[in-house]
Amino acid sequence: MHILLVDDHAVVRQGYGALLSMMLPEATIHEAENARQAMTCMTQNDVDVMILDINLEQASGLNLAPRFLSRWPGLKIIFFSMFDEASIVNRAMHTGASGYISKRCRPEIMLDAVKTVMAGRTYIEHELAINLASYAYSEKKDIFDQLTRREFDVFMGVAKGQKRTRIAEDLNISDKTVSNAITQLKSKLQVKTSTELVHLAIDNGFVKVAS
Repeated sequence: MHILLVDDHAVVRQGYGALLSMMLPEATIHEAENARQAMTCMTQNDVDVMILDINLEQASGLNLAPRFLSRWPGLKIIFFSMFDEASIVNRAMHTGASGYISKRCRPEIMLDAVKTVMAGRTYIEHELAINLASYAYSEKKDIFDQLTRREFDVFMGVAKGQKRTRIAEDLNISDKTVSNAITQLKSKLQVKTSTELVHLAIDNGFVKVAS
């Protein structure tokens, strides 16, 4: 079994990598700190499970997951994040991911998650699953549900403070397409500036700022 940990904090990668190596001695553990390294690792190794952070420094795991799954449909992705808001768990699972656990979970939870998704089942940490179920049956409307996948990808790029040219490059689209998407985002989310889009992302938990 090959497992890839994608997180931009070295202490997190190395700490959980060591734990997984100890708990799954038959597995080979790989590490990547960004999307580029993750892509390189994927092309060079037959990765079975990717443990993916949402809030990477230069990208969002919510953007990356569909791209990885499109190229490697057999890949199992487990989101591993500080975010525990039901709306984000919901959005994450709609990327095609197989699991979601929080960074506050006990080490054995990660082990259970890996074994569960390798068996072909979905794994959501118990407390998060309860919150997600309540969210699904509530009447609360997620304003981001109205966005297309492309618009949401652009939204996350703006939320990360990326320039339009960088967003276009990452998504393999034209600058004009990015500009059009930003115009649609402002209209749908009822904001006037890109700064307001960033604040909206922070307020809804898609981006965390250093305290």
